[in-house]
Amino acid sequence: MYLVIRCPGCWTFNYVDRYQRWRLCPMCGEAINVERAPVYLEADDFLDAERVVAQLESYLHQTGKTDLTEQDIQQLRAQYAEWVKNRV
Repeated sequence: MYLVIRCPGCWTFNYVDRYQRWRLCPMCGEAINVERAPVYLEADDFLDAERVVAQLESYLHQTGKTDLTEQDIQQLRAQYAEWVKNRV
């Protein structure tokens, strides 16, 4: 299980193993405390997490938003759950 999080320094999306406590941001070098970082999604594997990170960055760039709303996050989680259910 992987967590899709966001760097508090540069706001870049990243992913970490759910048991990982710290993550070094590849963009700005910030040491991210995983316990304090906002979690957007729990993904089944790292490939799913990579795809979600890329899609989230693209979505924010296309819409001009700076962050996801709570409604956006709930929709993301529902879409991911549906995608996983249909994949199996």
